[in-house]
Amino acid sequence: MLRPIDPSDPSSSRAYRVPWLIGRSEPTHPVVVNASVESADFVRVFRDDQSSEGTQLWGQVLPSEDIELCLCAADLDEVVVTLAWFRPTDGLEYVWRFVV
Repeated sequence: MLRPIDPSDPSSSRAYRVPWLIGRSEPTHPVVVNASVESADFVRVFRDDQSSEGTQLWGQVLPSEDIELCLCAADLDEVVVTLAWFRPTDGLEYVWRFVV
């Protein structure tokens, strides 16, 4: 059931900004940057295409760390990339998708 959010309620949490920035200067090699001030733990990358790579395990990605993603064999008009990670502050898993 939906209810109004009371700003004075201490249990209401603030929105969490997704920590990723995507550099798209080279479409087949987008660069994923952790633009947050906190690390992202147990980061996994999933591609929604027919890639044989399956899941990439990046582990912990530190603040301002960048990782290049190779999409050379992908159809750039069709591929969807999903990042999944855990925040160290709350232990929750987060998921974010992007296209090039």
